[in-house]
Amino acid sequence: MIGSIILTFALACSIFSALMYYLNFRGYKNTLNYGRIGYHSMVLLVLTAAFYLEYLILTHNYGYKYVYDYSSNNLAKGILAATFWAGQEGSFMLWLVLSSIVGLVLQNYSSKRGDLEPRVMAVFSLATTFLLIMVSPLFKNPFAFIWSEPIFLSLKDINPSLLSLPFLQNFQFTDAQSGQSFIKMNSELFATLSSGGISLKEFIINGKGLNPQLLNFWMQIHPPILFTGFSMATVPFSFAMAALMKNDYREWVKQSFPWVLAGAGILGLGIMMGGYWAYEMLGWGGYWAWDPVENSSLIPWLVGVASIHTLLVQRKSQAKGGIGKFAKTNIILCLLTYVLVLYSTFLTRSGVLGDASVHSFVDPGMLVYLFLIIFIGSFLVLGFGMVIYRWKHLSEKIASEEQVLSRDLALFTAAIVLSASALIVLVGTSAPIFGKAVDAFFYSELHVPLAIIIGLLNGLSLLLKWNMTRGKDLLKSSIIPISIALLVTLMIIILGGVKDVMMIILSFSCAFTLAVNIDIAFRIIRGSLNMIGAYIAHIGIALFLLGVIGSAGYSKQIDVNLEKNVPVSALGYEMVFTGYNPIENTNKYQFNISLKKDDKSFSVAPIMYISDFNNGLMREPAIMSMFTHDIYVSPLGYEEDDGSSNKGNAVSFQKGDSKVYEGVKITFDDFNFPPETRQAMMQGKDFEIGVNLTAESHGKKIPLKVAWVNKSGQKTLTSADLKEDNVKITLLNLDASGKVDLALSKLDGSNLSAVKKPKEVLTVTASIKPFINFVWTGVLIMVFGFVISVIRRLKESFK
Repeated sequence: MIGSIILTFALACSIFSALMYYLNFRGYKNTLNYGRIGYHSMVLLVLTAAFYLEYLILTHNYGYKYVYDYSSNNLAKGILAATFWAGQEGSFMLWLVLSSIVGLVLQNYSSKRGDLEPRVMAVFSLATTFLLIMVSPLFKNPFAFIWSEPIFLSLKDINPSLLSLPFLQNFQFTDAQSGQSFIKMNSELFATLSSGGISLKEFIINGKGLNPQLLNFWMQIHPPILFTGFSMATVPFSFAMAALMKNDYREWVKQSFPWVLAGAGILGLGIMMGGYWAYEMLGWGGYWAWDPVENSSLIPWLVGVASIHTLLVQRKSQAKGGIGKFAKTNIILCLLTYVLVLYSTFLTRSGVLGDASVHSFVDPGMLVYLFLIIFIGSFLVLGFGMVIYRWKHLSEKIASEEQVLSRDLALFTAAIVLSASALIVLVGTSAPIFGKAVDAFFYSELHVPLAIIIGLLNGLSLLLKWNMTRGKDLLKSSIIPISIALLVTLMIIILGGVKDVMMIILSFSCAFTLAVNIDIAFRIIRGSLNMIGAYIAHIGIALFLLGVIGSAGYSKQIDVNLEKNVPVSALGYEMVFTGYNPIENTNKYQFNISLKKDDKSFSVAPIMYISDFNNGLMREPAIMSMFTHDIYVSPLGYEEDDGSSNKGNAVSFQKGDSKVYEGVKITFDDFNFPPETRQAMMQGKDFEIGVNLTAESHGKKIPLKVAWVNKSGQKTLTSADLKEDNVKITLLNLDASGKVDLALSKLDGSNLSAVKKPKEVLTVTASIKPFINFVWTGVLIMVFGFVISVIRRLKESFK
């Protein structure tokens, strides 16, 4: 109740602040201080509510539904604190907190720049108002009491000394399917407990806990960084609106530029932190799966980076007078960046993606669904309504002397290519809303040519001069970087074994932009360091793309059965499984593998354990990082085999893959994972995840299904039989990346030799990831370049 009251007052202050700032813009001079007081009060109240929620989490106050749903007694303090943003309510709260803090900095920044503050802060306060409505008692309230709506609590979460209370029998229910007993918590039980002097904190002694895939160090860092990027996207929108309100399109460019750069840098860092989290935690060996929710964060980043390039051109062309080139383009791109952030939120939290994304939240209800649409629609109409209203003023004719060979045109073309990339991702990401779906091939096939163009444009734009460049001058300045790029590409072909034509061209493109930017950076470093930011960022992006070529295009992978103490050769290494041991103070087990190549020895230890959250088998890969590659070992399963079982050959399938076994073509079609199953899994209830297969034999197609069934806390992996073909298909594992592991064997077991002596066998997927460190290093270098550029443009904004 206290938290809800605080947020309600914060909402009132935010509305008041937006109104006062707008009135000041309209000429009511005495309302500016009221607007500031209203905004500062809102921030203070929001921070108070946030600290109160964190206090409830850290003190295990399970009388609040959000605390019960996402935390438990056994979580480490860092992870426990991070459950603040584990669910929808908390993540909206995190977004609100970070937006409020960003708004404080923006208020101070804009107050020193003429009449900018009332216009910018009126729009920004409107954005915080919508976020406050979202966390109000009407929608996703993090302070809802556990009894406000009926909820079934597991008996293990109830104080055992109170279970014998006579009146509890009226609220105890048993699930006929699972045999598990629950207590139905509602307002009636709460009243009964209160009348007996029993507090909820005394009655409920533990929470549900956290999804095991979130039990990772990056849970503490990735969401705050990502939501800071989302919060920063509000600022360019506010600057663009401020320019439209005043009908002045000169000053806003230099005023907004540091914020656009900072927002793009932070959002890009947040996105790739998520990529590293997936690489380190999920076990499928990649960092980007073109998942719709991953994509939805990428889209506004691409548009934001596109706006950086055209803002540069407008700023440069303003020296000749007027509003500068591409004024309409910049206004629209800055508006779109925030609108697409809101669209990202809609995709993630409305439930429309269903089973199309492993990140999607469950259906939040029709009321929240409609409000998210209103949220997006309001800012879409507000922003583009103003653009239409001011269109004729944005169409100022600019005297131009530029030719095809000019930096202006190269930067504008780069912005178009980046926008095209965003459009492709937007179309593919939105497809599930219309009952369609696209696979990773769609994105990869279309983005390779775009990445080539971006690399070449980046290098050429820096060799070109503003307005006009003579062809012979361009040719002269290009000789050295082209020669270096050709040499690097030749080395990649020979040493890396790259044979695909498109990958060769992309390698050349990256090497070319790398050579140009390094050359210019070394020349500039002797003079002014604050001019070097853009070149460092470009170097980072080029390294990132080279890392993508190596790690995504030329990884080697193999499934290996490792019998204990028996050496196995795989991927150029000798691998020996030496046994397993429990990890201290946890229910996890590490499986120790020694690796040897030539005279060098290494060890890795992937982890497996049964999660208390959903009673499912969880797997954590082991990664050995080297300069030129990573050795990535992901566990599939462990068994003590006495030879009497009929497990067959373990084979991994990605969606759409086909394998032939004993003359039968087996195809993995898709998962049967409807939203209600997802919700049951998240809540720790019984569930079944189906795997749809098609077997082709003797000219017939036979639909088959195997499944992961979790019932009464017991996990069962089912099988399907093809009696005519003497083939048995057994599910071994499935994971969030879309991969399934199946055991293919003969029904009569004739393909297995009788083994009398029991043996311990660890099955793993081992892979080599060439130059994947370039991906992570490139991102860090890029962010460093953004930091330097922000500092430079921040200084210029005072001029």
